[in-house]
Amino acid sequence: MKIAMLAPISWRTPPAGYGPWELVTSLLTEGLVASGIDVTLFATQDSHTAGTLAGVVPHAYSEDPTLDAKVWEALHVAHVFERAGEFDLIHNQADFVPLAFSRLVDTPVVTTIHGFGSDRILPAYKAYDDRVHFVAISEADRHPDLHYAATIHHGIRLDDFTFDPVGSDDLLFFGRIHPDKGAGEAIRAARATGHRLVMAGLVQDAGYHEREVLPFVDGDRVVHLGVVGGADRARTLGGAKALLHLIGFDEPFGLSVVEAMACGTPVIAYNRGSMSELIEDGVTGFLVDGFDEAVAAIGRIGEIDRRACLEAAQRRFGVERMTADYLTLYNRILAGEIHPSGE
Repeated sequence: MKIAMLAPISWRTPPAGYGPWELVTSLLTEGLVASGIDVTLFATQDSHTAGTLAGVVPHAYSEDPTLDAKVWEALHVAHVFERAGEFDLIHNQADFVPLAFSRLVDTPVVTTIHGFGSDRILPAYKAYDDRVHFVAISEADRHPDLHYAATIHHGIRLDDFTFDPVGSDDLLFFGRIHPDKGAGEAIRAARATGHRLVMAGLVQDAGYHEREVLPFVDGDRVVHLGVVGGADRARTLGGAKALLHLIGFDEPFGLSVVEAMACGTPVIAYNRGSMSELIEDGVTGFLVDGFDEAVAAIGRIGEIDRRACLEAAQRRFGVERMTADYLTLYNRILAGEIHPSGE
């Protein structure tokens, strides 16, 4: 089996820091290669893979404002489809633009939908619903107007996350500084319970950061570490009493949630989007319906067994499980058992 894996180019694959879509693309690519699959990763030229790297884009456009994202994305997507005949299957991880090329080739196309940033992009998915095999990353993120070949939860490389059986008394916010991720809510909850809050993540909404976050960051009771990667990521996730994930949108997945659990850290999350698929209420954290419930849940976090969090992550969210799920899907598509639009 020869697979063309089409990565996004907002960041390199895998990302040096932020870049969740690129991270998942890398984890799956390396998992497939480790399973003996011939994978060509179409990504930025500075990306890394144990497979074959193919790229026309020198580096990520989010790291270089001189690169026009639309121009380089067009060249990047065209590159894989011009070589479509070399592959048994194209796996698109790069959103909706590649769909427009799908009828121009005979090679089956799988698209992992990493979330709908806006319903305005839905017409692109609907137009190719009868051509492309869509994969949802959670049951909650399935759109009723589309057909899906499968729901496959993300997996993580569990060995990258060291179990911390103790944690600390600090609470943790880990994500983009953006209203969607609830950074301001996390600060309010920490202050309401008298806990120190450690924050890690990219500032994505400068206005929100200035209004809701920066006035409270004092380097003592509220600390913002910025983007945290590598070994520091695991130490930060594992060294907390709990991860506060008080999201302001219906999140399609949430890598930091399962990464925290892999370190033994329970999660307190607003019960929106995929959270009920990731968190077992009362076992690996608490699902809450509002701010007051979140504050109360912080006081109950001692009820959670940190080893139960680790065991849930090991059982459900390893990269080996994700790789096996995708391999099963690929084989069924190539055997003619699954067709687009559920035919």
